[in-house]
Amino acid sequence: MQPHQINPLIEPQFDAVTDYILNHLGSNVPLVENIGHYIVESGGKRLRPLLVLLAANACGYQGAQHIPLAAVIEFIHTATLLHDDVVDNSELRRGNATANAKWGNAPSVLVGDFLYSRSFQIMVEIGEMGIMEVISNATTVIAEGEVLQLLNQRNPDTTEESYMNVILGKTAMLFEAATECGAILAKANPTHREALRLYGRHLGIAFQLVDDVMDYLSSSEEMGKNVGDDLAEGKATLPLIHAMREGSESERSLVREAIRRGGLDDLEPILQIVHRTGAIDYTKAQARAQVDSAIAAIDTLPYNSFRDTLHTIANMAVERTR
Repeated sequence: MQPHQINPLIEPQFDAVTDYILNHLGSNVPLVENIGHYIVESGGKRLRPLLVLLAANACGYQGAQHIPLAAVIEFIHTATLLHDDVVDNSELRRGNATANAKWGNAPSVLVGDFLYSRSFQIMVEIGEMGIMEVISNATTVIAEGEVLQLLNQRNPDTTEESYMNVILGKTAMLFEAATECGAILAKANPTHREALRLYGRHLGIAFQLVDDVMDYLSSSEEMGKNVGDDLAEGKATLPLIHAMREGSESERSLVREAIRRGGLDDLEPILQIVHRTGAIDYTKAQARAQVDSAIAAIDTLPYNSFRDTLHTIANMAVERTR
């Protein structure tokens, strides 16, 4: 079951967001439309726009502006995917060829820029300064997170704290912006707005932790990208950081050298080390703790089916396989 199918009250709104997104990919340049439609229609769950809808509804919102707001969040997310795949030289996403693999790096970057620009056009139409402030701040932090990740690439001395700062920026900030902006649109009181902001932050961190676990667990068919992609790019994610901390001297040396070098020459022994040192269970436990914090944060919200759905989605985040 897709996340938006958990609550029948949200499905018509979710469908309206999909229609809105597709209707706002128009451009006088055909290549912009082609790439935009390709990446938007490539099978993502659209979890971030769903969070906008649920947050607004959980706070009693009765208007229609949460539809374009959800589209804004999805456009920003899609733009970051286009840029990320270029930076990482990725060839597979969600089981399909990446846009840069099909059309090249330059068109992918420029269409990503187009989607960023379109999202800000829509925000101006929404006309809520508080939302513009949150999202403009979030996009700045996301860019900083991406740069920090680039600086950490092929650095085996990356600390757990530095790694958490990366995922807070590059992943969790957009989750946080999605839920907080839903609350702003609903004119939620400060307590409920803060609760939803924290929910989004903790959920985003958990989501990325699980992503990083799957890089050492799943087949490419299950998760829609190549197994070992993070290792190939020299990314010291939490499973590797824990493996280096708990492994023997020889295991630590092997992992450190693999991160420095990048590539997949040592993938099999690295997988064995990750499993032997309990790195998978450790990272999953950290994700579970973040989910528990996310759920606790919104217990201050009034009880309704939308709050329940937010609970369910948080639990699903640590149980997913792709």
